[in-house]
Amino acid sequence: MSARGLLIAAPRSGSGKTTLTLGAMRALRRRGVTVAGVKSGPDYIDPAFHRAALGRDSFNLDCWAMPPELVAALASQAAFGADLLLAEASMGLFDGVPAPPGRSGGSADVAAALGLPVLLVVDASGQAQSAGAVAKGFAVFDPRLRVAGVVLNNVASPRHLMLARAGLEAAGLRCVGALPKNKDVSLPERHLGLVQAAETAGLERKLDSLADFVEAHIDLDVLLECAAPLDLSARAACAMAPPGQTIAIARDEAFSFLYPHILAGWRLHGAEVRFFSPLADEAPPHADCVWLPGGYPELHAGRLAANRRFLDGLRVTAREKPVHGECGGYMVLGESLTDAEGVVHAMAGLLSVQTSFARRKMTLGYRDAILLDDCALGRKGQRFRGHEFHYASIVAPGDDAPMALAGDAYGAPPSPAGSRRGLVSGSFFHCVAEAPE
Repeated sequence: MSARGLLIAAPRSGSGKTTLTLGAMRALRRRGVTVAGVKSGPDYIDPAFHRAALGRDSFNLDCWAMPPELVAALASQAAFGADLLLAEASMGLFDGVPAPPGRSGGSADVAAALGLPVLLVVDASGQAQSAGAVAKGFAVFDPRLRVAGVVLNNVASPRHLMLARAGLEAAGLRCVGALPKNKDVSLPERHLGLVQAAETAGLERKLDSLADFVEAHIDLDVLLECAAPLDLSARAACAMAPPGQTIAIARDEAFSFLYPHILAGWRLHGAEVRFFSPLADEAPPHADCVWLPGGYPELHAGRLAANRRFLDGLRVTAREKPVHGECGGYMVLGESLTDAEGVVHAMAGLLSVQTSFARRKMTLGYRDAILLDDCALGRKGQRFRGHEFHYASIVAPGDDAPMALAGDAYGAPPSPAGSRRGLVSGSFFHCVAEAPE
């Protein structure tokens, strides 16, 4: 059976996309359907839940940060050997940034690029037949797309369902099912979104409960009928070259935000990955490069500051090998990290930046960066596109040279970003892909 694909999208955030996506993934897997997952946009938390629901990696697909050929290649890699590729949208279906056609980063661009029909989740709370008008507007807004079906969410009663379904029928749209209001169907959240999959207590039970909920109220056979055949002819591709033949990567509850497609690309190019846990006070293993991903070091700052084997091992490595930190990893490479209670914790001191989670300020958006010198990411003048999302702030930038000049998706002039000292580099933005020069 060749793979088929479907995008689960909605008019806005908070409509129930993740509930439907995770529940459908687990329910279909229990039926024996081989399901693969992808996430539209740069969110790095949802793919980990996809993996937990499916038992296989889920990739991010981003039409702003990635060249079109990379989007196609990663979709092919994700769907290899699967019966169904379920893509989860981000925000509202058409939400993106100012960009040339097809490159806005919106989920509609991913659907158009891959030929994915759309299963639209409409939050019906506070309306009835009007849900049909909302869905109809989304169905005709972009001629590139086909809305194959609609799922109603937060349905309050049988009468409410009857009226909302009548609205869909009047709009000529197929109702695939209706999810009733249910406060018990949720996943825990924290400041960057959902609590990470690895930290969610009883995750398997929660996923099975979501599957039971979705299976009870959604016609999964009709959902499968909504999917369309995929073109999986694109060759495998790598988003960015590996920083070494062997890469030591921090991985635990403090360091977990490494895009699966980046890791898969490094392995595709023959790199060997060696994981270690800073929280377990493990020094980086011998490797050509050490990589500290983002995560939640601010929640473990005291423990990290006390782990001498980790910090001393990092300092020794940095004398001879490149060390790079993204977001949370950048904070740990700095002089100090102030936690939410205002307690200052000494960090590795390999960069002179000082950061604080006590002084919270949300920073969010795409980044278009050009390296100012050679570092673990690449060579001087190389361009990368990435994403930044954090609440921590810089309280003292220090005197290190900037790592890059970075602009955004709205035309802001490039400004210095990150820090670089010797073989050590870091920044708050997560690289999604190398950009064409």
